[in-house]
Amino acid sequence: MEPAAGAAEEPKLRHVEKDVVIPKMMREKARELCSDKVQAFTKCCQETGFFMVVKCRQENAALKECLTAYFNDPAFYEECKIEYLKQREDFAKRIHTKQKQEKLPVNT
Repeated sequence: MEPAAGAAEEPKLRHVEKDVVIPKMMREKARELCSDKVQAFTKCCQETGFFMVVKCRQENAALKECLTAYFNDPAFYEECKIEYLKQREDFAKRIHTKQKQEKLPVNT
């Protein structure tokens, strides 16, 4: 099936971008979005010490559930992918601009 005339072509992602970089971004963003559960689990662990494995099960389960919900959400993946592609594009523009500036002749 041919793409529609004038449709923007989807940027290609390398294996490492799809399987490493974007999932890492997803984890970081999910931790921010689940910060209340991260804080509850951290507090429980600090208060209970060695017994945290037993005493913090509820907090750990809530944290895992929150993180997993984001990590398994295709819309969240797409959101992170779009953000990554924008960062990649901005980086490429900065490099291209820098290379152009280095090639310009200098009047002395």
